[in-house]
Amino acid sequence: MSNEDITLTAGNAEVRVSPGNGGRISGLTVDALELLRQGPRYGCFPMVPWCGRIREGRFLDGGTLRQMPLNSPPHAIHGTARDGAWRTARVTENEAVITYELTDPWPHPARVTQVVALAEDALTLTMSVETYDDSFPAQLGWHPWFRRNLGGEDVQLDFKPAWQEERGADHLPTGNRIDPRPGPWDDCFGMPGGVDVTLAWPGQLELTVASREEWVVVYDEQAEAVCVEPQTGPPNGLNTLPRLVTPLDPLEATTTWAWRRL
Repeated sequence: MSNEDITLTAGNAEVRVSPGNGGRISGLTVDALELLRQGPRYGCFPMVPWCGRIREGRFLDGGTLRQMPLNSPPHAIHGTARDGAWRTARVTENEAVITYELTDPWPHPARVTQVVALAEDALTLTMSVETYDDSFPAQLGWHPWFRRNLGGEDVQLDFKPAWQEERGADHLPTGNRIDPRPGPWDDCFGMPGGVDVTLAWPGQLELTVASREEWVVVYDEQAEAVCVEPQTGPPNGLNTLPRLVTPLDPLEATTTWAWRRL
């Protein structure tokens, strides 16, 4: 199938999927309110096969030192799949399945599958990485750009992490876990019971980002948007907390965004 944009509907909710632009969710409207920042770099893009920054773009892959392109010098950031064209595998009224074949500069052939499922009151995203023959470290996650303001008051964030990853001057975790500090943030937090972050636009809408994963990056230093990014490991995790993908053990994660009008 082609990689043309897809529109899914359920009740008063509509989601737009752009396989050809990095497999991203390019729009999410609830009662005609657009929740995601618009533009080709925004929406919500998949982070795979790694999340956040890799220090100097290098990671150990077994005994081999790999070098990724420095797309956020001096580091590599957010994986490669957001820069490629995904393919549409299946579409129904309220579900789409899109796929991406990992290729250069990633050294291991693998398939990424993302399932986008829309209900009247929630959007569920499920992503998996499957390898054909060899094994390798990988991460996956999502990078949504929620609009800070929907025409009323600015969004308010509410979450209770167990810890915050101390961030060094190079924007990477130092390895120390500290008590959560007040924002603004470009920081990774640990939520061992699962990611659970509420965004509330007073008098308009409340949305909860949930995932069984225990890692979330919150970025709210931009005037236009707030990012809440559930992911399978911390930034630089290919070096510090690698998760091995094998032919028998794919990497899979899910996030659900549930909303209600206020």
